[in-house]
Amino acid sequence: MPKDVAKALAACKVRDDYDARPAYQRNDYLAWIARAKLPATRAGRIEQMLSELERGGVYMRMKHAPSKKPR
Repeated sequence: MPKDVAKALAACKVRDDYDARPAYQRNDYLAWIARAKLPATRAGRIEQMLSELERGGVYMRMKHAPSKKPR
């Protein structure tokens, strides 16, 4: 895992949420972030991942019921 992504997960306190996701989702997020060509794109993708992990119930802007958090 890239250091900037690990730091972002820790800073937003969503590392446990990330670790709870299936391996394919964790890998998808990291590969998607790594494919960004511009720093702004990379930052936006990291922000989207963090937001989805914090919110729960969402994966790549799609509903993901298994990760839904109780409100």
